[in-house]
Amino acid sequence: MHTIHKAARAVVVILLLCHVVFAAPSGKWSERQANEWYRQQPFLVGSNYNPATAINELEMWQADTFDPKRIDLELGWAENIGMNTMRVYLHDLPFKQDPEGFKNRINTFLDLCAKHNIKPMLVLFDSCWDPFPVSGKQREPRPGVHNSGWMQSPGKVALETPAEYPRLEAYVRGIVGAFAADKRILAWDIWNEPDNMNDPAYISLEPKNKVELVLALLPQAFQWAREAGATQPLTSAPWKGGDWSNPRELTAMEITQLNLSDIISFHNYEAPESFERRIKQLQVYNRPILCTEYMARGNGSTFEGSLPIAKRYNVAAINWGFVQGKTQTHLPWDSWRYPYTDREPSVWFHEVFRTDGTPYRTQETELIKRITGKIKAEAASARRGAAKAMSN
Repeated sequence: MHTIHKAARAVVVILLLCHVVFAAPSGKWSERQANEWYRQQPFLVGSNYNPATAINELEMWQADTFDPKRIDLELGWAENIGMNTMRVYLHDLPFKQDPEGFKNRINTFLDLCAKHNIKPMLVLFDSCWDPFPVSGKQREPRPGVHNSGWMQSPGKVALETPAEYPRLEAYVRGIVGAFAADKRILAWDIWNEPDNMNDPAYISLEPKNKVELVLALLPQAFQWAREAGATQPLTSAPWKGGDWSNPRELTAMEITQLNLSDIISFHNYEAPESFERRIKQLQVYNRPILCTEYMARGNGSTFEGSLPIAKRYNVAAINWGFVQGKTQTHLPWDSWRYPYTDREPSVWFHEVFRTDGTPYRTQETELIKRITGKIKAEAASARRGAAKAMSN
């Protein structure tokens, strides 16, 4: 019986992979369209971005705590090392509370990005961390703990309540529709790590059927974004599991993500060999590839190891963490079990800059500047300045 079950499962997965390759959803970009779009982009390098003053997406976007002055400062640091994109999380609750105000704040943020020559990818939904988001004043960070206040969107209650789905639809249609033709936006990430069960931090609080619930909603969310008129590409990133090029090893969630995405994105927090292997697996889909999360120093994922590989394969590289702040993601994942209340980690897990704008490791920011061509641009500018001074 076990052998029959395994054989039947293999057949189902193969059929599903055929659907991924041959049966594109209505409105999905063709391979040609996706690759032409990518040829028009620079080599994309950036970070997952949340300002140092915000513990989570709600504190970043709510009217009382939205901090454009700090955002402007930090995006300037990104521009100075050649970063040209940021991956930024939105949330459904600010839209529920104040749709027009939320859209206005996004517009302000996009203006600041454009000022610094940055085109962000905006994330609509997220299955990571606390499943009970609440609008209003957010809690203070737990001392010594990584990402202790990040909130899922939608939260558990909304995810388990079909009567909430029209509100989620209004959020996607409202936000994407407002910025559907906005050239300041690089792409839409529809759902971050949709099958993440948040072990060990919140797994006991998660719906037992969370994956099934999200699996039913994910195609709808893609369709809402398409029907809202998005002219930017849509994506959702596989982030775990086996060989993504092998139909027998794809989960139903991974099949759905790969089938629906205009451009292929993925996450990898492992050593350079794993990073390169993932890229090669995803090349079978013949679409642009963007790594939308990497760089966990203590886990063997580093700028020095992964960024040159990304450059070699022309894969966008967006690391987790930009500046040390209230998210505390410079602390490692194991801080959920063993909080770093009396010491700094010997090696920072994530982040590029300290809170004051000092690079955590200057050799890393110099590498980013070389990879992005920022050093050459600065040298050319200096030569022009010297020539002008001599002519005067």
